[in-house]
Amino acid sequence: MDYQTITVEITDGLGILTLNRPDKMNALTTQMRAEIDYAMRNLAKQARVIVLTGAGRAFCTGQDLGDRSDPTQVDLERTLRDEYAPMLEAIYDCPVPTIAAVNGPAAGAGANLALSADVVIATESAYFLQAFTRIGLIPDAGGTWFMPRQMGLAKAMGAALFADKISARQADSWGLIWEAVGDEAFDAHWRKRAAHLAAGPTMAYAAVKTAIRNSFDNPLAEQLNSEAHLQGKCGKSRDFREGVLAFMEKRPAKFEGR
Repeated sequence: MDYQTITVEITDGLGILTLNRPDKMNALTTQMRAEIDYAMRNLAKQARVIVLTGAGRAFCTGQDLGDRSDPTQVDLERTLRDEYAPMLEAIYDCPVPTIAAVNGPAAGAGANLALSADVVIATESAYFLQAFTRIGLIPDAGGTWFMPRQMGLAKAMGAALFADKISARQADSWGLIWEAVGDEAFDAHWRKRAAHLAAGPTMAYAAVKTAIRNSFDNPLAEQLNSEAHLQGKCGKSRDFREGVLAFMEKRPAKFEGR
């Protein structure tokens, strides 16, 4: 695909997908959603970790209302099902770890695009905003699913109803994201985190994602059985043998990944 709204690069197993409409604060269009979907599915076949970030001063400010001549006449149900859902599922179901490096405001569907990643690292000057009720809508793009799971029912309900800005520091303390990092250290920090995952045991990472996500639906006995099954598979991997050998020899492990 000839990308027009994003850039994609891959180096040493690290795939970086950058939303690249800085003049529009990386607001989402039909074209951008298709490009993100396509890029994620292709990067998942090549990279060991994928980072989503934004060009310019914003991560993503949600739907570009100028993408249609009359936004009040858009079929929102169709758009969410046919355009947003595949994109979000490509991120959420990605077999390798995903990081959202939130470099600035993440609003509306842009906030929930970030939350679809496995780990969210935000710069301290960033914020998250569920702006939907300001225009008579509900949080979409997975917002009603991600928020209560990540910061609890009470905080999720308040964020949706009041549509208040949530600072990166608040998001960190509430459990909505993994961490907030000082602006000057942000770029180097998320790259270091991503490099760590890229050098890691990606088969085990995929199993971690499966086990933790399934735990919300499983009773304890079923979860224990699932853990045993996944651990059995990991225990037969070359990465497990390498990890144990490296530990015994007191050296860094050299994981092969999937």
